[in-house]
Amino acid sequence: MSTLPSFPVGDLPAMWLRDNCPCAGCRDPRSGQKLFQIGALPPGLRVGSAADAAGEAAPAVEVVWEPDGHRSSYPLAWLEAVRPGRTGHGDLRTEAGKELWTAREVAGRLPEADWEEYLGEPGIRARMLESVLRLGFMLLRGVPGREGQVLEVAETFGYVRETNYGKLFDVRVEPDPNNLAFTSAAITPHTDNPYRDPVPTLQLLHCLVNDAAGGDSGLVDGFAAAALLRREDPEAFDVLTRTPVPFVFRDAGTELRADRPLIGTDPLGRVREVRFNNRSIGTLRLAADELEAFYAAYRTFAELLLRPELQLDLRLAPGDCLVFDNTRLLHARTAFAQDGARHLQGCYADLDGLASTLAVLRRADTLEPLAELFAGAVSAEYLGEPVTMAQHMLQAGALAQAAGAPPHLVAAALLHDVGHVRGDVVTGRDLMTGNDNRHSHTGADLLGRWFGPEVTEPVRLHVAAKRYLCAVEPGYHDRLSDASKYTLEVQGGVMTPVQAAEFAGLPGAADAVAVRRWDEEAKDPDAATPPFEHFLPLLTALMRG
Repeated sequence: MSTLPSFPVGDLPAMWLRDNCPCAGCRDPRSGQKLFQIGALPPGLRVGSAADAAGEAAPAVEVVWEPDGHRSSYPLAWLEAVRPGRTGHGDLRTEAGKELWTAREVAGRLPEADWEEYLGEPGIRARMLESVLRLGFMLLRGVPGREGQVLEVAETFGYVRETNYGKLFDVRVEPDPNNLAFTSAAITPHTDNPYRDPVPTLQLLHCLVNDAAGGDSGLVDGFAAAALLRREDPEAFDVLTRTPVPFVFRDAGTELRADRPLIGTDPLGRVREVRFNNRSIGTLRLAADELEAFYAAYRTFAELLLRPELQLDLRLAPGDCLVFDNTRLLHARTAFAQDGARHLQGCYADLDGLASTLAVLRRADTLEPLAELFAGAVSAEYLGEPVTMAQHMLQAGALAQAAGAPPHLVAAALLHDVGHVRGDVVTGRDLMTGNDNRHSHTGADLLGRWFGPEVTEPVRLHVAAKRYLCAVEPGYHDRLSDASKYTLEVQGGVMTPVQAAEFAGLPGAADAVAVRRWDEEAKDPDAATPPFEHFLPLLTALMRG
């Protein structure tokens, strides 16, 4: 049987395809680095022929190039995953690679883990590090309360960034502070060290003592706030993305300055960085009309950042260590009484080290936990339907595959309800008693251990897709099963027109709607379903390394 892809290989951009040749003559087998210069490729490059590759461990396509006769063997799964036009987020440091949130959306599912489990279980460590990249933070509990321990936390995933504050800094009331952070004053949401180039991309805060009245911490998703500003006041958003702001810090031994906009975007206009610190903004030197426009936009954004629904409130207890993306999340603190002890230690690190550690963890990871899940708890009843959860998900995956869906959508359909199970506990039963278990988010969070946003985001949005379809498609609600109608109400009910319009504009909305349709169809107790092992090659090819 032919393993050729479903699209003509000859229609792919020739220079792009040749540039990605994986053979040992084109790439160093140890490092994967290219051994040729792009200018060394022959002019007039084109695919001469494409056929099944013989002798490969997995299905592959062999391309013979003209005019030089070079032979390239491309894994079929790779071609299907990366061919032009396929879904992808590109730079995952931008808003496109993140899950934007408000306080309510994360309050019931904080990305937290016990310190000993984080150290001892690579899967838990990977899930926590992935949360920093996706949500912007993680919270480690039970970290030993000894001075200097925060440096050891940073070294579990990267390298400490030394600054003028040292490798380690103490957050407590100082007799002669050079920064308001070292007082008991309230501090509004802000970015640390915006006057640096580059700014530290990660900050860690380890609580040693917190007996003072007040001193609670707060986090605001700056990317979500910037996206909200873009919707509510596009002109203000535009001003803040194109106006360089002088951020300045001076003390007796230091003078630092960086000129950057409050909202930094990539060449495609996607938010990539938020720098906001009212304490550190110097004097802007612009024309009068530009100053008027900037200060109007600056004030609007500042007021938006103080909206209560955006701030996640946390009270750090001794042993808690908060790790967050300093280029995305703004952190705050309430004032506290000086007669009570409050002592945190902090340090800076960088996202590239964390992302590297996560990638290495993923290389060694396997899908065995998912296989065990399908063999275990998901064999239980499925929300009052005439199929088990395992049957339901396997049917959904089979329906997607039969429809010719791309691999990432087959995976999303197959795995869309894994969030109904936590360990050996079927949380879906809570849903049927009227408590929303937010399984779409829990499942997507779990799957982030292995897969990228192309798989996780349709899972995250598939419940919202049901609410959306009920709002925009006449008769859809009537076709739902009784159990599905009941859970619809528990999960928020039919979307309003405004909510439906916002959902339709999300990058993963179309994929989520497709998953939702297979979800509703996959409830036939008599349907033949393939075993989980049938999907393993597809899932393995999609795993992030």
